[in-house]
Amino acid sequence: MSEYQPGLVHFRTPTYKRPDALRRALYSMIDQSWPHWICDVYDDDPEQAARSVVTAIGDRRIRYHANAPQLFASKNIDHCFSAENPHGAEYFCVVEDDNFILPDFSTANIALMAEEGVEIVLRNQVFEYASGTAEARLSTVGVLDETFTEGRYAPGDFRLSLLAGIGVSNGGLFWSVRAKSPLEIQYPCTATLQEYLRTYSIIEPIYVAMHPLAIWAENAEQTTRNAELKAGYLRRELDLKRAVQALRRRVWQEATPEQRASFLTDQRFATPMATRAMNVGKALIDQKLSGHVPVREAARLRLRGLMIRMLGRITPDFKRFVASRDVLRRGLGRA
Repeated sequence: MSEYQPGLVHFRTPTYKRPDALRRALYSMIDQSWPHWICDVYDDDPEQAARSVVTAIGDRRIRYHANAPQLFASKNIDHCFSAENPHGAEYFCVVEDDNFILPDFSTANIALMAEEGVEIVLRNQVFEYASGTAEARLSTVGVLDETFTEGRYAPGDFRLSLLAGIGVSNGGLFWSVRAKSPLEIQYPCTATLQEYLRTYSIIEPIYVAMHPLAIWAENAEQTTRNAELKAGYLRRELDLKRAVQALRRRVWQEATPEQRASFLTDQRFATPMATRAMNVGKALIDQKLSGHVPVREAARLRLRGLMIRMLGRITPDFKRFVASRDVLRRGLGRA
């Protein structure tokens, strides 16, 4: 590791064959009101399309790296959450090539950490619909608007957001070198499942900031996130839903009786109560849903959950991931 540099923000940018989008992402860093930053660009394109973008910008704070061998999207994204600190940075963030950040992103997050006494901030983002096309436009709602309300969350409460939605959004995470949560998953899975697993990996207080200072591109049809997976779409979806179901059941088992009793009506979560009840039902959790969903709907959700459990698969890698986080939390006194 290089000599520690207080205040230095280390941006990590995974990219693959999107030079125009990458250029926008990098200029959003150049436009930051916080000037102390460095960016490593990890290019997964064997033809190295990103190299010319970095060279043309010519900012010495931006470093180019060609992945050899090719990592493919999920691994390229995941290694950007590594605890390695080659530049001696104090703060970290992942800005994928098709996303970008607003000028006060770093400044506001650093100030919030100091004010709230946390080492991780989850910052809201707005959607960019039809990203990369002439019809691209920004939303008026944020990625976190239907999951959280503003505030500081204890780790166990934050993990319960898995039953409210997905929890973590990669591009909204901003953390310090002092953070204890292992954000790199290090087990083979889709990039989508990584975000669920990253939520489960939070073992310390986290502040959810609802004012959006970043943009998340909605362009699933353009991405190559699952290009390395040999399984077909249906198999991937079933296995994803089975893993999420298992993760939600585990979070529920780890929750206190008080947390379980108040979850469906907890005002800190912005997720509609009916949606929370649906997630509880699909996870086959034994919880009274009366008053939140009709009896017939509760039965349908349970049937759907049983089908997911029967048809979806839990991989050995998923089991190893859960075991690794369990060992870590036991060492920290069940955070």
